[in-house]
Amino acid sequence: MKTLGLYMIAGLGLSACASGISGGTTANTNPSDNPNNIVTQYPVETAMLNIYTKQRSARLVGTVDNQSVSADIEVTPKGRVLFNNKAVQSAEINTINKVNDRITAQSVAINYFTLNPLVFHGFTDSTGKYSLSNQTTTIPKMVTVGDSSKFITETVYADSSMGKKTGKYEQDWSLTQETNNTAWLCITTSENLLLTTSTEDAAAECYKINSQGDILASKVVLNQPSANATKTVTLVSQ
Repeated sequence: MKTLGLYMIAGLGLSACASGISGGTTANTNPSDNPNNIVTQYPVETAMLNIYTKQRSARLVGTVDNQSVSADIEVTPKGRVLFNNKAVQSAEINTINKVNDRITAQSVAINYFTLNPLVFHGFTDSTGKYSLSNQTTTIPKMVTVGDSSKFITETVYADSSMGKKTGKYEQDWSLTQETNNTAWLCITTSENLLLTTSTEDAAAECYKINSQGDILASKVVLNQPSANATKTVTLVSQ
């Protein structure tokens, strides 16, 4: 599954290398059961459908080394296609990165997935990369705050011939409380596991969701390794 963080790292020049469904039910909201009226369960599968498979747009902004940076993201469903000899659904992610309002990079990727349940199969992008996802666990329909799980191992190839591996990544999700009735759903992508030295950045993209799985806000956190310490860069939705 192609996430947004690694695209932003490359496109913003932060390092040498490059990321119709109904709402869910609300749990524990009856005041007689929970006097503080705190929602403790959220529909994570619905939220991921809204993030990666439905039409949406977002603008993330931040400051890096006293420079204004931004990323404009557009997700567009593309319908049924064949991918890796399977009939799947697809959705395009178009990302435009800017530094001081000047375009520094534009990238286009297509995520491939099937529904009922939601399973990610891989992605292709405008640089020719071809990725296969091994989804090791089912994305749960409802998740309790505090839960987390590893769910994808991604193998990235230079092109569709799959003759040369360029990356291997693990992705996991986690859910943390934000307010009484919202939570942060974060999808974290590891560093490149094919590298013996940490020269690539880990990234997390987080989405504030409500009890219906609607996306209310988002942020991307980029962790840049350096000789002395790890620098954290955060871009937030505008």
